[in-house]
Amino acid sequence: MSKRTQRIRFWITLLLALAVIGGAAAGVNRLRKVQASATFPVARAHQSDFLVIVRCRGELRPRRSVQIYAPKVPSLRIAWLAPSGQGVKEGDPIIRFDSSSSKQELAKREAAYRQAQAALDQWVAQSHIDVEQDKSDLADAQFAVQNAQFEANLQAIKSTIDGEKAKIDLGIAQQKLKVEQATADLHAVADNSKMASLTRLRDQAKSDVDIMKDRIAQMELKAPISGFLTFSMNYQNAVSYTDAVPYKVGDSVYSGMNLGDIPDLDTLELAGRIEETDRGRISPAQEVVVRVDALPELALQASVSQISPLAETSMNEFPPTRSFLALASIQHPDPRLRPGMNGGMDIVVSRVPHAISIPTKALFTRAGKPIVYLATGGDRYRPIEVKVEARNPDEVAVSGIPANATVALVDVEKKDARK
Repeated sequence: MSKRTQRIRFWITLLLALAVIGGAAAGVNRLRKVQASATFPVARAHQSDFLVIVRCRGELRPRRSVQIYAPKVPSLRIAWLAPSGQGVKEGDPIIRFDSSSSKQELAKREAAYRQAQAALDQWVAQSHIDVEQDKSDLADAQFAVQNAQFEANLQAIKSTIDGEKAKIDLGIAQQKLKVEQATADLHAVADNSKMASLTRLRDQAKSDVDIMKDRIAQMELKAPISGFLTFSMNYQNAVSYTDAVPYKVGDSVYSGMNLGDIPDLDTLELAGRIEETDRGRISPAQEVVVRVDALPELALQASVSQISPLAETSMNEFPPTRSFLALASIQHPDPRLRPGMNGGMDIVVSRVPHAISIPTKALFTRAGKPIVYLATGGDRYRPIEVKVEARNPDEVAVSGIPANATVALVDVEKKDARK
């Protein structure tokens, strides 16, 4: 092979190699550009009413809650409890106490009452007999007086001696009448006194029976309202504060103890803490959107029902912080909500109509001015200066870009510089 042919082959091979290397380089460069454009996270701007909000955290609590207290009955022991943590209807039984000893005592007191009633009835019958006997004796004495009076008048006509004797008999008859009248009066007073005593004993026995019946009736506690039943912690037999457990079957309780409560689930509200810098923007009746951590898919409509006039100091943090307590009443509570759930609320303080909203991450600063990186096609992004109309924790209302524009969520220039 001639030298000329070898040189031609060498140059052809060299050109082919250069062409392959150039094509590979172009492909790699194009792949890098595609990968770079694909790795830029983007978001689309949207146009709607922009809600300017104040966001805070808090927990659910009921505006109305009814406490459950042990009845005023001695020696109470829990025999049955409704399951804690479930909803109850008004009038449903929630606690029953052991009433066996009370029922035994009731039987004794009913027997004493029947005995007292029988004694009273017996005395009333005897009293009627005594009254009738006294009436009979008194009538006999009155008849004797009348007869003696007649004889005295008759004998006075016949002779002086017989007249005087008849007067003496009349005096004796009158004295017997007085004695009979006094005896009848004494019997009446004694009967009334005895009857009053027996009546008091009967009434006392009846009162004892009523008291025991009332106590037995109080042995079953019913739900005063519909709501969510929770029982309090029993610290009586706990060794330490952390060992306490809710009341259970078999526990002894004292009269008047707080055994639990029933919060009204229809009155749930979120209690949140407002920073001092935001207090001036909050007022009652403002619209609120409540979100609960346990149910993130819910967006509950609410309104500000109350806000504390003075700042409150929180001693649970160090250093202590000062904030205002705001309450948001939920208009239509979800049945899955429970007191104590943590959540947040967005208080709507103003509206910007027809605003263009973008995520907060899409707003950057260059030369002290706010900008966004607007997608112009392919992998190209152009910095556009915008005007911020309003801010929220997650969104920003801006002007200077069209609606439905695509903006980058990262600083494109810094990304390109690193590459």
